[in-house]
Amino acid sequence: MSASLPAGDDRRLSPLLRTAAIALLLYVFLLGIKGLGEGFELLGGDLLERFFAATENPFIGLIVGLLATTVVQSSSVTTSMVVALVAAPDNPLPLANAVPMIMGANIGTTVTCTIVALGHLGRPEEFRRAFPVAVCHDLFNYFTVIVLLPLELLTGFLRHTAVAIGSLVGDFGGVTYRSPVRSALDAGYAPIETLSGWIATHQIGQAVLVIATSAILIFVALFLLVTLLRGAATGRIEAMVASALGSTAVLSMLIGIVATVMVQSSSLTTSLLVPLAAAGLLRLEQAFPVTLGANVGTTITAFMAALAVSGPNAVAGLEIAIVHLLFNVVGIAIIYPFEPVRRVPLRLARAMGRLAVQSRVLVVVAIAAAFYGIPALVLFVSRWLN
Repeated sequence: MSASLPAGDDRRLSPLLRTAAIALLLYVFLLGIKGLGEGFELLGGDLLERFFAATENPFIGLIVGLLATTVVQSSSVTTSMVVALVAAPDNPLPLANAVPMIMGANIGTTVTCTIVALGHLGRPEEFRRAFPVAVCHDLFNYFTVIVLLPLELLTGFLRHTAVAIGSLVGDFGGVTYRSPVRSALDAGYAPIETLSGWIATHQIGQAVLVIATSAILIFVALFLLVTLLRGAATGRIEAMVASALGSTAVLSMLIGIVATVMVQSSSLTTSLLVPLAAAGLLRLEQAFPVTLGANVGTTITAFMAALAVSGPNAVAGLEIAIVHLLFNVVGIAIIYPFEPVRRVPLRLARAMGRLAVQSRVLVVVAIAAAFYGIPALVLFVSRWLN
């Protein structure tokens, strides 16, 4: 998710005020996650069961995650909602259904960087350098899904590993996992619950109001948080990315992780690479590991969301956050270390860059196909097969 403020606006804030604002926004974000869980509980079993029945098809789950992320331009919002669904006190989304949704969110988040590259469309030489850096993110995430989704369907290794890790945290030494912020969130949720009950008398209406209010809180809190952190950290991030030039792949990945955690947005980190590449300051091979680090860094949001959930399924929220992390780490482990495999997305990205320079219409069609055409085709085929 990208956001901007007039230059210098939030730099006028004192460090203490900025810290307080960040803490408040984090609280509002977590409050939104709690509200989603409560809202889904109010919604009742019938509607949720229909949705869950649809997402039993892993390809539909994948497309739901992808399209939801392209609409809101933020995988953080999508993954936070998935955490709330999985950890809902009643009628939780099965973990197996949620895994493809997380994979889809990983693909959907790359659309922002690709759109940023279109800003160089009128300058062919810049665009030729910028576009491959943008689409290598798309290609890597697509390849990771192509490899890991069938493997997950056959073995469930991501899900089982996450459950094993979650069980250590959820019941370590006989002490059940409890988040220290839940009492504060309960107090914050009380007015939302009261207001929704006052506005709507029917339970479904109350549920819709709570879910809508919570979704707005999540989106606004993340938007303002990214804006605030961006203003404070953009200069440092640009310096970090610049320091990655010529450094090792591991250091570049670490820079991508740290930069993304600092601004809570992988889209912002990867979008910063595009103008650097357009200017000829960053080669595709140098940008690629930073992009992969950004993929790992963005998983911190799901762990933050897991802090807000409570009830009998609270650990399930932590488990899907672990799945998100494992998906990205395993994807890097099976693709990046092996040069013949690593070069496939890089060569395809360069080829797409050359084709895109030759035809502006082609590049728009390709982007539409990648994020909407292929999902629509997958949905059609899965429906036809059923």
